[in-house]
Amino acid sequence: MSEKKKLLLIKLSSLGDVIFNIPLANALRDAGYEITWLVSEKGIQIVENNPCVDKAILVPIKEWKKRGPSLKSFREYLSILKQLRAEKFDIAIDSQMMLKSLYWMLFCGAKRRIISKEGREFSLLGGNEWIDNISYKPDSPIVMNYLRYANYLGIDVKPEDIKVTLPPRTDEQIKKVDYLLSNLDLSKPIVSIAPATTWANKHWDKDNWRKVVNYLKDKANIIFTGGPNDNELIEYISQGHGINLAGETDILELAEIFSRSKLVLAPDSGSAHLAWATQNPNVIAIFTCTPKDVLGPLGDKNKYVSIGGDELACQPCFKRKCKLKNNKMACTYIPTAREIIDIIEKMGI
Repeated sequence: MSEKKKLLLIKLSSLGDVIFNIPLANALRDAGYEITWLVSEKGIQIVENNPCVDKAILVPIKEWKKRGPSLKSFREYLSILKQLRAEKFDIAIDSQMMLKSLYWMLFCGAKRRIISKEGREFSLLGGNEWIDNISYKPDSPIVMNYLRYANYLGIDVKPEDIKVTLPPRTDEQIKKVDYLLSNLDLSKPIVSIAPATTWANKHWDKDNWRKVVNYLKDKANIIFTGGPNDNELIEYISQGHGINLAGETDILELAEIFSRSKLVLAPDSGSAHLAWATQNPNVIAIFTCTPKDVLGPLGDKNKYVSIGGDELACQPCFKRKCKLKNNKMACTYIPTAREIIDIIEKMGI
């Protein structure tokens, strides 16, 4: 590229989707674009200070929802919009493709505003260039789907060339994790278990979790992670084994814990995708109602294992609530605990 062009990437949330866009941002930046990323609270820690961007701009969506309609929120919105327009972007890419990104896309001032034709909730109105659906096939990995925006701009990225980056951890964050893990048996590997997510029917059966914990309890240092609301589930599956750090870490501290782990086990969640982004631990991602071939960690199949209920005719339904009248939530019992233990054994843990 003879002249460095300014590009706005609009991907506000969720944590997993923000992580899936990091390879796109890296591909664009490596091709010579100056990247500004518009992101919400859910992803700001992952984007800010990440080498994949030149600048991160926070849209406080969570705060606005909590506050409700107000003049203060409207003024904050106008202030962010003014900041965007002052950048005089050459290109904007809307990979959120929803109503909450429409307004930013429409008024950001970019000369070229690119969005996929599969955009929802009137988001197509924000674009002036519309590319073909980025989700070509049911089994197309989502990271490669987002990279089709780069393809449209003439940038070819092969799976083996994908670059995933995270912001560096601060000395304070590293010291905190040192403290949290200070009582571990250093002769044993660390296995992190993040059993919860925001969809109830993404959760794997809690008794299956207990069986896996029983297998691991004498072989590894088990670390349980999650949010404050996950403690009841963790107390049940842990049976008093391991260390419960639910609610004790921010996103980058959690990334530091995952980077020190030999293995991370999780359902389809931000935690599973964050573990993949650290590029260090083995990851076993357990899928129930969502498509593992699309959302599973991309890369070495011996290191990154995505497993779920393919034998069920209803899968993947991608529904927050199970629609089955009989055999309800059947996908949450698949795979069996024995199948997960077999994978763990093959990984040498």
